[in-house]
Amino acid sequence: QVQLVESGGGLVQAGGSLRLSCVVSRTITVFVSMGWYRQATGKQRELVARITSGGSTDYADSVLGRFTISRDNAKNTVYLQMNSLKPEDSGVYYCNADERIMYYWGKGTLITVSS
Repeated sequence: QVQLVESGGGLVQAGGSLRLSCVVSRTITVFVSMGWYRQATGKQRELVARITSGGSTDYADSVLGRFTISRDNAKNTVYLQMNSLKPEDSGVYYCNADERIMYYWGKGTLITVSS
């Protein structure tokens, strides 16, 4: 069983920054991609950013230029650096590991951006 543990969430003012971490219980190089998703209250979960095993990245349009996803294979950890945060970035952020035939999820970390 693969476990993903997110950390780094919290309360921040608009314009501030946070860095999320996701530690995985298995070497992350086996996954096709690692991603960060978020879910705001009353909304569907949406992709925020994703990084493939080869290092390619893609981002939701709403975070492009403000968020950066990265990975440290030696530490089995994926990061999400979030700058210039906006109130609409608030929500629960989930880490995801795509093994092609199986998806794994963390329990999420809450981010609240105050205006």
